[in-house]
Order: sequence, then C-alpha cells, then structure tokens
Amino acid sequence: MNTADLGLPEEGREALPHKGGGGRRVGVPSTALFTDQYELTMLRAALKAGTAERRSVFEVFTRRLPEGRRYGVVAGTGRVLDAVENFRFDAGVLGFLRERQIVDEETLEWLAGYRFSGDIWGYPEGEVYFPGSPIMRVEGTFAECVLLETVILSILNHDSAIAAAASRMSSAAGTRPLIEMGARRTHELAAVAASRAAYLGGFASTSDLAAGFRYGIPTVGTSAHAFTLLHDRERDAFRAQVDSLGRGTTLLVDTYDVAEAVRTAVEVAGPELGAVRIDSGDLLLVAHRVRQQLDDLGATGTKIVVTSDLDEYAIASLAAAPVDAYGVGTQLVTGSGHPTCSMVYKLVARAESTDPGAPLVPVAKKSTGGKTSIGGRKWAARRLDAEGVAEAEVVGTGPMPADLVERQLLVELVKGGEVVAREPLDVVRDRHTAARANLPLSATQLSRGEPVLQTEYVHGESGS
Repeated sequence: MNTADLGLPEEGREALPHKGGGGRRVGVPSTALFTDQYELTMLRAALKAGTAERRSVFEVFTRRLPEGRRYGVVAGTGRVLDAVENFRFDAGVLGFLRERQIVDEETLEWLAGYRFSGDIWGYPEGEVYFPGSPIMRVEGTFAECVLLETVILSILNHDSAIAAAASRMSSAAGTRPLIEMGARRTHELAAVAASRAAYLGGFASTSDLAAGFRYGIPTVGTSAHAFTLLHDRERDAFRAQVDSLGRGTTLLVDTYDVAEAVRTAVEVAGPELGAVRIDSGDLLLVAHRVRQQLDDLGATGTKIVVTSDLDEYAIASLAAAPVDAYGVGTQLVTGSGHPTCSMVYKLVARAESTDPGAPLVPVAKKSTGGKTSIGGRKWAARRLDAEGVAEAEVVGTGPMPADLVERQLLVELVKGGEVVAREPLDVVRDRHTAARANLPLSATQLSRGEPVLQTEYVHGESGS
C-alpha cells in the first residue's frame, strides 16, 4: 500500500475503469437454483389451475429500517439485473429437478423455455430509501415473476445492508478514505459483493482482488504481521518490503514495540516513507504519539492508517486523531450489526383473468402481527422543502400529483425482458453521495433515532 492506495490525490494517477452491475462477465453460471423450492411448487400449482399467466405486479419493500438507522441504501440493483438475465433452466438444472421430483414434466417443459419477458422498475442504485419505499417493482405473468423472489431478495438484502453500513462509516470518516478489508470475515463470494456495496457506500478501495477484477474497484495491500515475524529482525522485514515496493509503501508498526518500529521504519525508508499502519492498542492515543514521532523524525508527509475492528462509532471517535485513512473488515461485511434489511417481495396486484387486457386488481396481505401490506402498483417521489432538502417520502397508487412528477424515484430497469439501465459503478457511487447530501442533517447522526423521512401514502385507483 502506498499513498495512492489510500485514496489520496496523487499527480498523474490514472483511475481504473469501474464496471457496472456485473462487471466482467466471465463464465457467469445460471442463477435459476438461487431460489426456494416453494416458488417452483407454486408455479406447478398455478400452471395446473390455469392462473400462471395472469398479469401480476410484485414489489420489494421493507416495513422498517434496522433499529436506530435513519435511512437505507439501495444496493445490488446491477447484480439483480445480471441474475435475471442469467435465470435459465439448463439441462443440468432440469435434470436435478426431475431427479428430485420437485416438479412434474409439464412444469419442467415450461421451465426449459423460461426467459423473463416482463418489466422491472426500481429506485436507481445508490438512492436512499425508507419504510414502505417500493424499492423494486417486477411486472409480468405470475409464473415468470414469482420465480425471481428469492434471488432478488438475497441480493438486495445483503448488498443494501453492507452499503448502509458503509455509508454510515464514510459519513463518520469525512474526507478520510476508507479501505474495505473484510474478505476473510465472510463467505468468499459474499466478500466480492460486499466490496462492491462498500465502494458504492463511499469506500475508496478494497483488499479483495476478485472484487478488483470483477468490478474495477481500486485494490490495495502490503503486508501482515506474518511478514515481520518471518524475518530475524523487524528492520530486515522493513528493508525487504521497501526494496520490493518502494519508499511509498505502508509499513505495519505494531508487531513488537510501536515507537521502536516507527523509528526503524523511517531509518529504512527515509522521510519519504508513504505510511505506517497501526492495528492494535488505544488507537487514539497511539496515533497521536506516532504522529508526533514521525514529525520529530522529519517524516512529516508520512500518513497514518489505522485498522483493528473498526465500526462507524470507532471511526467517529477518531475524528480528532491525526489519522489519514481507515481499514475496516468485520463490522463492514456483517452490516455493522444489521446483516440484512428485512426486505420482502410481495404480490400487490394481479389481473382478474389471463386475458392480456384484463384490469389489475390490488391485493394485499391483511393478517395481524405487523406483516400487513398495501395493495396496488405504486409510484414513489421525494418531496423537498423550501430549501431543497428532502422532507418526505411520498408513495401512492393511481395518478401522481403534478407537483411530484419531477421528483419521482422509480426508473425503468428492464423492458420486455431486456435490461435497459446498466450503469458504471462510479455513477452509482456518486448518486449515493448526492442522495445522502440531500437528506436532513440529522440523517448522518450516529445516535439512535427514527427514519429521517416519514413515508406518506396517497391512495387511489391502482390502474391497469
């Protein structure tokens, strides 16, 4: 890691080409079995009952934000688009379903030709959301839409949870860059998705090479304690690293004695040493001592990177410390205590019959226990106050009020089965920064509180 790796400006540094939803499309497998069995058994029963082809509208939303969170972050939309494109029942998948007798031959024949041909609308990736926000709307026949429930929810729930944690951390860090380094703390495939979501939420780089390869995210990394312990002396380890990576590298200085390591690091690399990393101890106290020591040794340009089980609260507590960058792992990839967003995928409208022109009828679950939903195909808009700051999330059915048309949130993502809204990841990242900045100032407070915007419902005819 050198000063460029920290995300700090450096003359002549070239930006990597950041990919959009799926990044490099290398050997993408079928996503058809990223589902629950009951989706296939519902399909089988609907085909037999003659209701499978009824036009239907499903919506993704959450009834509540994780406790204490002020806003949510929409993340994973690009990955959802890839998953829908690759939702194909090939010979191997069909053979598995036949062997397990999960569905009958009629259903297998239908699945063999499955291609999603409907429409998907959603909040643009990187946007913020609130309870009741129709984050994604999937329209088509019941048969083609119901199969996508689990794969859509698994992606959005995971990625949005990571992005929300990353957003809070980047807000706490201010202008100081954040490095995602949680690959070893989660599933190897989840780690790649987590890196993407973290970058969307404001992180500057990742240690995960698969994420760098797939999504073009800047990657960083130098050495661990094992490298120091490998050598007979700490000085030998530092010399080997500097000889290999140059004076702009980052040296890990807390394997033994921090003060002695800092002195040795500057002796080996000179005042041009890029950075030192501190991975243990009282980070606030140690950072102040290391900064003073570096300055006394003439290494006034040497940066300080801190790691060690950081979360947004720890990052905020270091705001007054002479720290230049943060490395975050476990707390990030586990959503900082909230690894899911509790999003659901619910049928909100369906046609009266299989006739293509049949009108839609709003439907909704009415059971008790806090799991009710509101029927009808919905639109969403964000109302602003006189200063242009967001003041409410407005969700409704039927015609949208004229004063909200310019503030509508849903955009078309898939039309007639074709993806129409892929975006570079940097565009998504910038959108999130702008969306967060448009919220009331209390949105960035780390203290527990209610959602910063209330959701208002405008009821009307759902339309056809």
